[in-house]
Amino acid sequence: MSQFDHLANRRAIIDRRAIAERIAAMPDAIPATIVPLLKDALAAGRAEIARRLAERPSRGLEAAAGQAYLTDQILRLLFESAVRLYPAAEPIALVAVGGYGRGEMAAHSDVDIGFLTLATASREAEHVFEAILYALWDLGLKVGHSSRSIDEMLRQAKGDITVRTALLERRLVAGDEGVHAEATRRFKAEVQHGTERQFIADKLAERDTRHRRMGDTRYVVEPNVKEGKGGLRDLHALFWIGKYVYDVQRARQLVGVGLFTPAEYRMFHRADEFLWAVRCHLHIITRRAEDRLTFDVQREVAQRMRFRDGAGKSAVERFMQYYFLQARAVGTLTGVFLAHLDERFAARGSRFGLPTLRRKPRRLNGFALDRGRLALPDDGFFRADPVRLIEIFQLADLHGLEVHPLAMRAAARDAKLIDDYRRDPRANALFLDVLTSPRDPELVLRWMNEAGVMGRFIPDFARVVAQMQFDMYHHYTVDEHTIRAIGLLARIEAGLEREAHPIATGIVQQIVSRRALRVAVLCHDIAKGRGGDHSILGAAVAQHLGPRLGLTPAETETVAWLVRYHLLMSATAFKRDLADFKTILDFATTVASPERLRMLLVLTVVDIRAVGPGTWNGWKRQLLGDLFEAAEEVLRLGHKQRGRDERIADRQQRLRETMGWDADRLAAAVHRFPAAYWIAEPDDVLAHNARLIETAGDAPLTIDAQVYAERGATLVSIYAADHPGLFYRIAGAISLAGGNIIDARIHTTRDGMAIDNFLVQDPFGRPFDDPARLTRLKAGIDDALANRGKLIDRLVAKPAVRPRADAFPIEPNVLINNDASNRFTVIEVNARDRPALLNQLAHALFQSKVTIHSAHVATYGERAVDTFYVTDLTGDRLTASSRLRTLEKRLLESADGTTA
Repeated sequence: MSQFDHLANRRAIIDRRAIAERIAAMPDAIPATIVPLLKDALAAGRAEIARRLAERPSRGLEAAAGQAYLTDQILRLLFESAVRLYPAAEPIALVAVGGYGRGEMAAHSDVDIGFLTLATASREAEHVFEAILYALWDLGLKVGHSSRSIDEMLRQAKGDITVRTALLERRLVAGDEGVHAEATRRFKAEVQHGTERQFIADKLAERDTRHRRMGDTRYVVEPNVKEGKGGLRDLHALFWIGKYVYDVQRARQLVGVGLFTPAEYRMFHRADEFLWAVRCHLHIITRRAEDRLTFDVQREVAQRMRFRDGAGKSAVERFMQYYFLQARAVGTLTGVFLAHLDERFAARGSRFGLPTLRRKPRRLNGFALDRGRLALPDDGFFRADPVRLIEIFQLADLHGLEVHPLAMRAAARDAKLIDDYRRDPRANALFLDVLTSPRDPELVLRWMNEAGVMGRFIPDFARVVAQMQFDMYHHYTVDEHTIRAIGLLARIEAGLEREAHPIATGIVQQIVSRRALRVAVLCHDIAKGRGGDHSILGAAVAQHLGPRLGLTPAETETVAWLVRYHLLMSATAFKRDLADFKTILDFATTVASPERLRMLLVLTVVDIRAVGPGTWNGWKRQLLGDLFEAAEEVLRLGHKQRGRDERIADRQQRLRETMGWDADRLAAAVHRFPAAYWIAEPDDVLAHNARLIETAGDAPLTIDAQVYAERGATLVSIYAADHPGLFYRIAGAISLAGGNIIDARIHTTRDGMAIDNFLVQDPFGRPFDDPARLTRLKAGIDDALANRGKLIDRLVAKPAVRPRADAFPIEPNVLINNDASNRFTVIEVNARDRPALLNQLAHALFQSKVTIHSAHVATYGERAVDTFYVTDLTGDRLTASSRLRTLEKRLLESADGTTA
């Protein structure tokens, strides 16, 4: 039976006989001259495979087999042509290896082939190899190739696990069957035999290395379909091991050798089919060998695979949720598969890829212990007492044990039994023990989630399992983000994150309601994807879940409050002016208690950190710390502004001591600057500005830039004669130099000078510290303020740093608020992040005759939130409704990019 007999109407993909007849009729039918004919056949075959996939978009294995079949026929035609050209060559076997050998290829997969000869290849045989390879390259194919004698093949296979794996899937495409049969016989006898255990260990080590390189989680929101955790390569590894150990030729044969049950093979096949479909669609859409399911193609793949909007989730979110469920299934299968191998091959007392554990008693609360792993004494153990579905994980956490993969298989099978025990006090107490564990709750909760027990026990959590958030800010699915946040909280409580989070580490020990905080982290995103405000909906979930888990009414109320307001602290710190006392007062009024403030800070920290790498930085730590300290003072001293004049006087006195000024010099500085300046800037910036002004003397423009390590940014200070449009010109120049402004404060002295302080980062959220770029930055600001060069034209021409952001529809929004500050009108603009957005918004404010006093910039992936504290030219808030409507319209146009 042929590898491709299951393919329907194969001649519609490529009719090799018809092409061979046309080649035979050609007067000079050599590989080089038949390339145009084969190129047309290749294009037509790919088009037919793509057409079939469009008709049946989930039939990935059929598309993959079709591509391999097409490649086979092209190679056979080339081989026949080359052998006719060089008839004196000895017997040659042309074999497909790797994924192509398995009979699976996407449209732009590498063509991995090998030329085998009985002995060292003759010059005539080398001519055959070269003719075929040159023709393949002329066809535009990416070819991986080797030419070896059988002895060389065996020697390399013994010494290199990658070569051995590729040859394991060797398949004869064209040439001498005798050569291939001899290679197969000797490979089994001299390479495979007796090395099974080492091969398994090597493939698992290779897999672990690949997972670490790819992020070591199957729930990253831009997964690699081929190499990522839970992807095709993990499925292939199972097949390779089965083939190496049991000599199976098809994945379905893994059932017959006892590695899978029929139901598990169906799970394997379903994941294989789906992942291959995704990969084939990716190659067709991108027209290249692209295996990363990036944001800019996810929507189109979802559309091609006929996912639809529904139940509060978009089609792309439903597609990605299904993707992650399949990736999870791959993880489950891997555990079961390895458990079976473990029983047969692991040496006594040790296991594949795992350290030997100290001896434990053979029984624990009725559970069996198998080499340091919790196992079941019999197959009906969970059915006899379904609460054991929770207890097995609680014991694993308490005693530092692993759960045996076969016990995980049974837990996944029996998870539905816990449905009737959701309100069982013992089950809830055991779950709360895991959730509040001082050890490693992240690991055990992830196991519980992988088995499906967590979602069954907490149905609201099941709704966010494998749910992605279609944006560039969140790196993980909601369930993975939540579990990571719980793990981070446990590490902060254990003092393991002291260097990264000194404030959180210090205050977490003062928190009385530690149980409530853990439950709040569990619930903070539990209502995402329901089509409403997940904070409000999540608070309602917490109200029901708290009592069920055994929390007191007071703890439940605290959890619900934390979930309801879990975004308040970050929104206030990153989008509001913390030097404006009303900001602090409004925040403190909502928080209302020091205990809630401490809990909210820790929740905010773990929420941001668990979003993904790069989302936490020194600037965010500084802002949250400043807000915490200011709010704590208000909560301690009362809700009235006390000591503002005293604080200003203290700062002025500290500046005098730092600068070594006499009383007259300080008095001159106090006279020049309004009171808001002394409140807005921290002590080190006040001193830096004072030195800058002294250095400047009478110069019309002085620019300074220095790395501000405490805030993870570069402080750019400009001292110049004040004039309209100063801010938008500076913002434009910084953008042109490649900098991102994250915060800006604008001050005007009483004698008409401006001192503006900007915090600037590079596009990756790091300090803008390259000397050449800093020099270019200073020159650019100088040119912009002197009106040299067409600033706006250059900004419009500047390419976007992240074109993938175009995958996300963001409707610009402008919010104008006169209640957030007693002195300023606060304007918040939400828009797609792009170069010079701040410059264009500031230019719109300039055109509207508005004075900017401070600007605060926050980015959430592709979304930017720019907040301005403004007044009119006389220093009053903007109140006229007609003026506010005009301003809103102008800002919306700038946010949308429709005006320059």
